[in-house]
Amino acid sequence: MPKSFALNSKPRWLRLTGIALLLVLLAFGGWHFFGKPQASDQEKTDTVEVTLGDLEENVTAQGKLEPKEYVDVGAQVTGQLQKIFVKIGDKVSAGQQLAQIDPRIYAARVAADEANIKNLQAQLTGQQAQVVFAQQQYERNRELLQSQGVSVQDFQNSEFTLKNAKATAESLQAQIEQVQSTLNGDKTNLGFTKIFASMDGTVVDQKAREGQTLNANQTTPTILQLAKLDTMTVRAQVAEADVMRLSSDMPVYFTTLGSGERRWQGIVRQILPTPEVINNVVLYNVLVDVDNRDRQLMTGMSTQMFFVLGKAEQVPLIPINALGQRQLNEDREPGHAYKVKVVTEQGIHDKTIQIGLRTRRFAQVLDGLAVGEKLQIKDDKNKKGKKDQGYPGSGVPRL
Repeated sequence: MPKSFALNSKPRWLRLTGIALLLVLLAFGGWHFFGKPQASDQEKTDTVEVTLGDLEENVTAQGKLEPKEYVDVGAQVTGQLQKIFVKIGDKVSAGQQLAQIDPRIYAARVAADEANIKNLQAQLTGQQAQVVFAQQQYERNRELLQSQGVSVQDFQNSEFTLKNAKATAESLQAQIEQVQSTLNGDKTNLGFTKIFASMDGTVVDQKAREGQTLNANQTTPTILQLAKLDTMTVRAQVAEADVMRLSSDMPVYFTTLGSGERRWQGIVRQILPTPEVINNVVLYNVLVDVDNRDRQLMTGMSTQMFFVLGKAEQVPLIPINALGQRQLNEDREPGHAYKVKVVTEQGIHDKTIQIGLRTRRFAQVLDGLAVGEKLQIKDDKNKKGKKDQGYPGSGVPRL
């Protein structure tokens, strides 16, 4: 029995030992994963170095291209459009005939007016003869009245006849002037049936077709549009939050769809004071002129505008997320001073610096830091891996 007991107790001892070891391992693992203190958010930090680089602060906006100088060529008289002598893309000179409206109605009016004038002039000639005759008779009766050769009544009749003849002649003269005025208007309308270019330019649009009847009684129908394409204007729409940062003669550049790396340079010509409200968003039109002698820019193209607020080359730069609390200036207003955490061999300490230009990603250091110094920044995991979906400082998506 004792021997049998010894043989059976050994496996039991091994089992107890194994259970004890398992409990120890579980306890150690629980302490490692649950009991070991975790690093705080303040300890989860990275460091960045002050580097040299170029920085540009700008305001971005969307825009549309249009000719700086253009004119809508319309019809000033009603009638059928007989002929258009140019087509889209043709270059024209000032005074060149562009189109012809059926002139027959206006030519007939001119002919009728001229005939009416001739009739009135003939009547006036006859009446002027009557005036001369009445004047002679009046003079003769006045002399005879002194010697009582005629009665007073005969003298008065001759006086009345003279005045009436003169009045009739004056009436005919007035009628001639009236018809002459009508004739001048009809001749002008007849001239309007030939439509001429008012300036040198290029035909960029055609609104009417040959054979179409144009009605100019209410509005002026547009036939063609002429434009000077050597200089184009971008009509950029800038948000109300940014428009106060812009000014006339400010440098600006822009890109277009399909232009690749090419940038067009220009300056701000005018900021229009009246806004447009689109979907409850207040936008101001800013006009920018650009040279287009190479004819690469066309009407209606979309542009991505960059209004340059400031530019610096080879200056100390730090990431925006290295900036700490903003400091107040002497007037107790937010200034350009910020707190940063500088990393040195002795540890981390706070320092106040002055910044200049800034974008959504970087800030220019004006004072307080030297190239090569290291700063502490928070390790914001929510921002890691996100791509910049727009241009710095804009919130406007790329074209």
